[in-house]
Amino acid sequence: MTYSGQVTVGGPADVHELKDLMITKIAVGPMDNNAYLLRCRATDEQLLIDAANEADTLLGMIGDDGIASVVTTHQHGDHWQALAAVVDTTGARTYAGRDDADGISVPTDVLVDDGDIIRVGRVELTVRHLVGHTPGSIALVYDDPHGHPHVFTGDCLFPGGVGNTRKDPEAFASLIHDVETKIFDALPDETWVYPGHGNDTSLGAERPHLPEWHARGW
Repeated sequence: MTYSGQVTVGGPADVHELKDLMITKIAVGPMDNNAYLLRCRATDEQLLIDAANEADTLLGMIGDDGIASVVTTHQHGDHWQALAAVVDTTGARTYAGRDDADGISVPTDVLVDDGDIIRVGRVELTVRHLVGHTPGSIALVYDDPHGHPHVFTGDCLFPGGVGNTRKDPEAFASLIHDVETKIFDALPDETWVYPGHGNDTSLGAERPHLPEWHARGW
């Protein structure tokens, strides 16, 4: 099956099979949050990005092999409603951006900063700290050695624009700057984007619209 990244709450997960990594995407909860399960194909170690909601659904996706880690992309509550239950069941380590950890109800085991590496088996994910949607939002970049990069952007980048900055000009200026310099300037058009809600996109699809985003201010 070809991966589309189009999932709905209550519907099946979609699986993106890469040579070294399997990415399973599922939608959960009343705010249609995306959760992503990453599995290293060499070691079978697993990592979950955003234990957003519906703990039973997430644990069913995780399966009997469990997970080593859970990364929370930012402090907004819709992204960690199932975190306590998932951690209690699996014993997973928790990761979050240093400046958002205090806003997450479950203690963070590992505070991360821009440029840090989070590993799932033999696969490395590079942390990108993006300020504006929240003070400590993070994206995770997987630079696939066999293909193009993949980036998990939380609520900082979606099809059609950056994340909500609540009509705060300073927050928008910060977020668009960080997204441009750390994501668009650093990665090629082929980069696949996995957002915190909704459908996937690519940097190439979004790049031509950057001037529009600047002009409208959101």
